[in-house]
Amino acid sequence: MAQIAHLPRNETGIETAIGILKQRFGERLQTGQSIREQHAHTTTWIENQPPDAVLFAQSTEEVADIVRVAADHRVPIIPFGTGTSLEGHVNAPAGGLSVDVSQMNQVLAVHPEDLDVVVQPGVTRKALNEYLRDTGLFFPIDPGADASLGGMAATRASGTNAVRYGTMKDNVLALEAVLPNGEIIRTGGRAKKSSAGYDLTRLLVGSEGTLGLITELTLKLYGVPEAMSSARCTFPDVTSACNAVILTIQMGVPVARIELLDTDSVRAINAYAGLDLPESPLLLLEFHGSEAGVAEQAATFGEIADDAGGTGFEWTTSAEARTKLWQARHDAYFAQLRLRPGADAVASDVCVPISNLAEAVTRAQDKAKELGLLAPILGHVGDGNFHTTALIEKDNMDERAQCDNFLNFLSDLAIELDGTISGEHGVGQGKMVSLEKEHPSAMATMKAIKRAIDPDNIMNPGKILSPIE
Repeated sequence: MAQIAHLPRNETGIETAIGILKQRFGERLQTGQSIREQHAHTTTWIENQPPDAVLFAQSTEEVADIVRVAADHRVPIIPFGTGTSLEGHVNAPAGGLSVDVSQMNQVLAVHPEDLDVVVQPGVTRKALNEYLRDTGLFFPIDPGADASLGGMAATRASGTNAVRYGTMKDNVLALEAVLPNGEIIRTGGRAKKSSAGYDLTRLLVGSEGTLGLITELTLKLYGVPEAMSSARCTFPDVTSACNAVILTIQMGVPVARIELLDTDSVRAINAYAGLDLPESPLLLLEFHGSEAGVAEQAATFGEIADDAGGTGFEWTTSAEARTKLWQARHDAYFAQLRLRPGADAVASDVCVPISNLAEAVTRAQDKAKELGLLAPILGHVGDGNFHTTALIEKDNMDERAQCDNFLNFLSDLAIELDGTISGEHGVGQGKMVSLEKEHPSAMATMKAIKRAIDPDNIMNPGKILSPIE
């Protein structure tokens, strides 16, 4: 496991800033132990490093005011949406202030004719789609958790629909952010493309709160498809399933989702969701389009799957059946936990070109077995992204060491196969060393950008980059 640093604390500055902000914001600034721990890392077993205070902001102007006070006293700011990230993004290794934007949860404008929406960062993806329900439009990025859209942009989130609709970097048209000096900037407008100046939107999307705090987003929307169909097919091994994915993409079948579950993951969701799927590698797919289109797409995939050795191919347009199947997929993390009751889950992800997907997955499986780890695999394999969930006893030092070996192996494997250490979880605290392996020639430039925008290193310090000199 990555060794999580404790950075030097500015005790005097923290105390002074909290005193000033308490006077301005009253009960919206909280210092209780439990709420501080809730705003540090809890989704995985990365050490919990709570902030010194939590402040619930309600507007861009308030965020700017908060950041200016923090900047004056060199106090760390840690943005917080819903806390669903997996690599320690919301930890406070130098203490400081967690700025919770969950009360900035308004949909500000919908432009159906232009297929875009303007939202505050605390709006969650489910809340947005509920708001849009009567418009015939939807926002497709689905990382599984009901994450805040500000957090999804900050971590460059992805999910099951990425193979068709892309990731957050493809779907944020513009944003508003507060920089580390308290300045409010806008990075674009509602035009679908622009050649004007540096692409600051893409710089901030995926910056994990280290360059600024997002306070507003302009997002692309899509029409709800006339029809949807889901399909499933079992394969004798992971290689056969991956080959079917490659053929499907190469033939241009416009799938919306292609998900892979290995045998352990299928066994887990069968037990958890009461399904009776064959316990062998499984592909789950979804097709969007017209009624005739989704039927044709499903039939084409059925032929591909048959050629790749797939069996038990079934597809349906029943909303109830589709919902049950995809809910089981979204619950896979909790299902996997039950494979080893009492164990802790250490989730990680990597992404490789789809031509290298079969090799990456099978080598990951072989390594887990070699280390004696139970580590079920699933993933958004339409774009080469897969996830492992190592189930270990956190107090067992031998198992911790083996898990550490496994995670390092995964990152090195992804780099070896021309991939990336993370397709969607991000770097946070957990993958900083691996990032330097992936981008050795770019680290100096990344650090130069951080120093230029955040010279006092107050914006989410200790994430992505090792301490800036």
